[in-house]
Amino acid sequence: MRDLEYQLKQLCLRNRDGSHSTQANRAKILKLVADQLQEMGYRRMGVRSLKPKHVDALTKRWLLEELSSGTIKNRMNCLRWWADKVNRGNVIARSNDYYGIPDRQLVSQNSKAQQLTDDVLQQIADPYVRMSLELQQAFGLRREEAIKFIPSYADQGDHIHLKASWTKGGKERQVPIRTHHSVTCWTEHSDWPVIDL
Repeated sequence: MRDLEYQLKQLCLRNRDGSHSTQANRAKILKLVADQLQEMGYRRMGVRSLKPKHVDALTKRWLLEELSSGTIKNRMNCLRWWADKVNRGNVIARSNDYYGIPDRQLVSQNSKAQQLTDDVLQQIADPYVRMSLELQQAFGLRREEAIKFIPSYADQGDHIHLKASWTKGGKERQVPIRTHHSVTCWTEHSDWPVIDL
């Protein structure tokens, strides 16, 4: 393991701010940063070696790779975290505009939705996975929300109620039920009642 990669790993272990997933993502991004700096010829770097030229080189590379602005901003956030932890916050410009990083596109122009057909559903052997996919399609649930879904708790008649522990960001939310047609009958599983949409 290279010095910089090892030192960044130790820095992450000593500074456990943020959720577990935030910490894991930060460590992953900082490992990538160490690898990319090595590839670009910046060798023998330590955790306190970060300079403006390194940040410029990384941002230019990421822009040339045509990464999404959200991905680049997440990486910049990790670079700022690193710089802040070693008291070198002044090596990174405060604004992403300085590096020519475009604003996030909050509304996607391309849908990532996939149509769930009966043929596809019939190929899925596990009934719980099948129901999870149907919940995702019917209510627009995230994968984790659908996996953690407990019908007896969530079904409130005219809406479904999602626990904070099921949702992204840990915020409870409600999803209205607007249609009324039967999706699937799960009577063979006593803990999965029939859900009519």
